[in-house]
Amino acid sequence: MNKELAANTILSHYRIVSKLGAGGMGEVYLAQDTSELGRMVALKILSAEVAGDKDRLQRFTQEARTVSNLNHPNILTVHEFGQSDSASFMATEYVDGVTLRQYVSNRRLKLVDVLDVTVQIVAALNAAHEAGVTHRDLKPENVMIRRDHIVKVLDFGLAKLSEPPPAGVATGSAASEDATRLQVNTSPGVVMGTVSYMSPEQSVGKGVDQRTDIWSVGVVLYEMLAGAVPFQGKDIHRQIIAIQEQQPAPLSQQVEGVPDRLEDIIGKCLAKEKDERYQTAKDLLIDLRNLRRKLDVDAEIERTISPALRGTSGGVQPGTQDAPVNTAVNTSAAHTTSSAEYVVTGIKRHKLAAVVVALVLIAGIVGLGFYRRASNSNTEGTISSIAVMPFQNRSADADTEYLSDGLAESLIYRLSQLPNLKVSPTSSVMRYKGKELDAQRIAAELGVQAVMSGRMTQRGENLSISVELIDAANNKIIWGEQYERKMSDLLATQREIATTIAEKLQLKLSGEGAKGITKRYTESNDAYQLYLKGRFLWNKRTGESLKRAVEFYNQAIERDPGFALAYAALAETYVLFPNYEVAPPANSMPQAKAAAQRALELDESLAEAHTALGWYYCQFEFDWVSGEKELRRAIEVNPNYATAHQWLAELLAQTKRFDEGQAEVKRSSEIDPLSPIISTNVGFQLLQARRYDESITEFNRTLSLHPDFAVAQQGLCWTYNVMREFQLAIPACRKALELARGGYDKGYLSLVLGRAGQREEARKLLHELKGESDQRYIPSMAIALAYLGLNEKEEALQMLEKDVSEHGYWVGTLAVAPELDELRSESRFKALIKRLNLPE
Repeated sequence: MNKELAANTILSHYRIVSKLGAGGMGEVYLAQDTSELGRMVALKILSAEVAGDKDRLQRFTQEARTVSNLNHPNILTVHEFGQSDSASFMATEYVDGVTLRQYVSNRRLKLVDVLDVTVQIVAALNAAHEAGVTHRDLKPENVMIRRDHIVKVLDFGLAKLSEPPPAGVATGSAASEDATRLQVNTSPGVVMGTVSYMSPEQSVGKGVDQRTDIWSVGVVLYEMLAGAVPFQGKDIHRQIIAIQEQQPAPLSQQVEGVPDRLEDIIGKCLAKEKDERYQTAKDLLIDLRNLRRKLDVDAEIERTISPALRGTSGGVQPGTQDAPVNTAVNTSAAHTTSSAEYVVTGIKRHKLAAVVVALVLIAGIVGLGFYRRASNSNTEGTISSIAVMPFQNRSADADTEYLSDGLAESLIYRLSQLPNLKVSPTSSVMRYKGKELDAQRIAAELGVQAVMSGRMTQRGENLSISVELIDAANNKIIWGEQYERKMSDLLATQREIATTIAEKLQLKLSGEGAKGITKRYTESNDAYQLYLKGRFLWNKRTGESLKRAVEFYNQAIERDPGFALAYAALAETYVLFPNYEVAPPANSMPQAKAAAQRALELDESLAEAHTALGWYYCQFEFDWVSGEKELRRAIEVNPNYATAHQWLAELLAQTKRFDEGQAEVKRSSEIDPLSPIISTNVGFQLLQARRYDESITEFNRTLSLHPDFAVAQQGLCWTYNVMREFQLAIPACRKALELARGGYDKGYLSLVLGRAGQREEARKLLHELKGESDQRYIPSMAIALAYLGLNEKEEALQMLEKDVSEHGYWVGTLAVAPELDELRSESRFKALIKRLNLPE
């Protein structure tokens, strides 16, 4: 053992003030930093046994280094780990307060105070878990309560360094903080903890992870409420058996009036199987905060109820919000009896009274109480813009990714139906998938006020969904909720979440807006899941993924022939087939038209169907009037549908209405500021307007955000070509071909090489294209460009005529494409422009 240090002893640059206590690892002193900082610290001096064991000292040093990197208001700050001639020590933040055990001992607490303490504990664990640190020894002795009621969690990851309990120590005694410590020998190492707070897996020394801490939270919360730990035994071994095999006595048998929701939360924390517990501390935190907010709402309602009503049968009992409870924590204490006074006493009667009063007061008072707290977190009032982040998929099966992505996209789709709410499109938010959530940065980049994040876990037919809505300006949670549902409830759940979000944003749900949020697009859950799988693949935007998306959409329609949204998605996919060289236009575009028209027969309000039909009229029938009409109708139905603005902008540019086109594409960019295809379209319209320098700037801007976006590389290739900057055009064209591997890219590279004088490679590429066209769909315009690079205009015109006959994807650009300027005086070219109904 170390010799006790006297006051004013100097250890390194610390001056000992007084002894604070002792534990299994050594002694703790209050000390003052004698450097310029001058701060008071808690100085933990390791015992000679720990300091003399190289392995244990190395582990302690590593843990101290890890925890010192944690930065959270509810985690004890580690300032320094050091060594002097006489001792090894760790300097931490000094907490002027008491342990949680001391705090609740012989004290009568309100339920809201118990929840406030627990919320802060779980917030600390969440921060640690996200940094990869597991506590492994959470208990009341490792939680400090400051005088200002701020909670500090201590000793992250250090429990494994403690000594085993001396033989013969009874488990039930709370006299020493190490009285119930247990060391379990395992392979490859040693796992330690305090028996009363150990999870089943920790008690056998295997499979310990962050969910072990969640179990310990459940034990601590249970103990604060019931006055006794949930699993007891006459000795350590019997207690371990209880932990592994027995169920805790229901809290409702221990104390009166425990809310069902609180009992559910604790029960989930104490599930024997890890997979049945909360999977993250964040999910637990959301549920605790929701319950805490509910108590505030109930209290707000109570304050609006007249004293006369409070005394009526079934009404709210006076003073329950502030009623104290007996929460003395002692592992040997008997179960508390029904005399414990909980704030929750009569809470079910309270709900009934709230309904009665709501009828009497025309619901106004209840609404005022409900929204007062929300308004505190949003000083500007109504939030009018939101970004729904891709949901984190916490399932073990990667094949469920379509569910997590699809749920977010479905919420985006529903919320975007509200005309007074700006919703960031899927294409913008997907760039944040798999990245750490920084709500304020994301909000700034997307130009929104609120950010919603979510997590989803599927286990068989069971579905767990957690959502959290954050006011980015104040970095505060507006609302959070966890949904435990069956897969068959998925449709109803996403409608419920969308409706709740709109309410929390204080948006009025009435008329068409309400219909968009609550609309039932299908009653078949199987059809809906197939639709989500199709959307997941459609968003990947490769030729193969588009083909597979069509398969899933068709299967969804087989399950529900009245599923209009699936028909609209099918139409959106078929119109892209020619662009991605999946199929010739003659094979796919009529199918796009049929799917769009069927969707509109079922639901005329689908903007996606109008958009797909409009694009069909432009690109296949060259009916620019009908195409514009459908695209404008899509915008009328949904002004925030960025694709409709984007495709309308392309139509306007192709018909030489450049100013109008620029206005539409800029509007599209405002709706979806991070979409690479939209920003690239800005560049293409500048290219078609012969504003080459501006187009290069736009393409480079896109590539700075999306370095591997093939279409932006195509833009640079095309622009440098028409500027005759071949030394820049060739590498840009090669990069585009490498990324996209499309026939059109190969034809354009051949064009540039031919014009740059590299005719041998240009002709080789031409021969490859002609050979490939026998095996798969190659746009005839790609071959026309290759001929044009070799200055073989007759052959180029023949291929252009063939492409117009085939209704090729790119023929709509013939009137404005700069690379074709040398053909514009040709009569045959003029005839093509006329056939396309385009202006000369």
